[in-house]
Amino acid sequence: MLTGDAQKFYGLLFGIAFSTLLITQQLTIFVNLIERGASGVYNSPEAQVWVMDPVSRTTDVNYAMPSTALDEVRSVPGVEWAVPHLRSVASVRTREGDLEQVAIIGVDDATLIGLPKNLFEGSKEVLSQPDSVIIDDGGVVNMFGAGVNPLGERLELNDQRAVIRGVADTIPAFTSTAVLYTKYSQALNYVPGTRNRLSFVLAGVSEGLTAEEVAARIEEQTGLKAETRDDFARAGVDFIIQNTGIPTNFGITVILGFVVGVAIVGLTFSLFIRDNIKQFGALKAIGVTNSKIVRMVGVQAGLVGAVGYALGVVGTAVFLWSFSGNPFFKGFYIPWQIPLISLGAVIVILAITGWLALRSVLNTEPASVFR
Repeated sequence: MLTGDAQKFYGLLFGIAFSTLLITQQLTIFVNLIERGASGVYNSPEAQVWVMDPVSRTTDVNYAMPSTALDEVRSVPGVEWAVPHLRSVASVRTREGDLEQVAIIGVDDATLIGLPKNLFEGSKEVLSQPDSVIIDDGGVVNMFGAGVNPLGERLELNDQRAVIRGVADTIPAFTSTAVLYTKYSQALNYVPGTRNRLSFVLAGVSEGLTAEEVAARIEEQTGLKAETRDDFARAGVDFIIQNTGIPTNFGITVILGFVVGVAIVGLTFSLFIRDNIKQFGALKAIGVTNSKIVRMVGVQAGLVGAVGYALGVVGTAVFLWSFSGNPFFKGFYIPWQIPLISLGAVIVILAITGWLALRSVLNTEPASVFR
């Protein structure tokens, strides 16, 4: 009965698969996009505690501190090490004369703490050379185009010379701004001078203590805000959720996916039931109870739902794989919770549409088959 009408059968599969694809894909993009609010923290893996001015909120929304803050943090018991960290923006002019806005990140001169863990090209030691910077891999595509080797490219940063001598493997930022890493002392030359220029102090924790304990000590002794790596990363995600329209926009798309699924599946299911109303009447005439008919339709809906759901999830995986070469989708993955949410949505869609379609069957008189 289910596969006898191929058009309706494939229509049901399409409705479930399309709804699953839309819900899964949009939720996947949403989760990965907001997680990029924490990319600045994850790209500096050595830091266990981030110390900042009390009004600072994320790695990109910060207020500079006086340089004396570094010594204050170093004097706190439990701090194993503390290094300066500068984050700012600057205008850069390429050799071709194009003007771009870039993010400048100054890392500790001695230890280079603050650099990403891995580099595609070059090594961390290249920052010892004069005017050296390391660019993130997404910035290479944005500034020079895909497939271009930027090593040796000369840039003009606020009337200062900068030479790209490395490419970092980074987690992309929420924005598409190129990121240039250099030593802290060199970054001070690239960034316009202000009285306070220290964005953060990155700190390590002594053995036997937790990051939470040391962060509390820093706040108590210095009056600055100190956050653990995980807490500061979460603050970056929360900032995007609270201050952008991204959750609303993606939420609307997910709801539309659910509504479209209900509409397509509901209409097709109703037509399927209506076209087979005499067969259901015949079943009731030979003694099949309503409960057995409900179970039979439930099995039909379950088969359609399982196949359509699988097609939708696989379609999402294929979509991410096909765009994996695009810097925007770098590192995108499907969290395990999202397929479960999509599965719940499919079950609800089938339950609603199945119940609406079954009402006519349950009210059908067995004698209607003889009319």
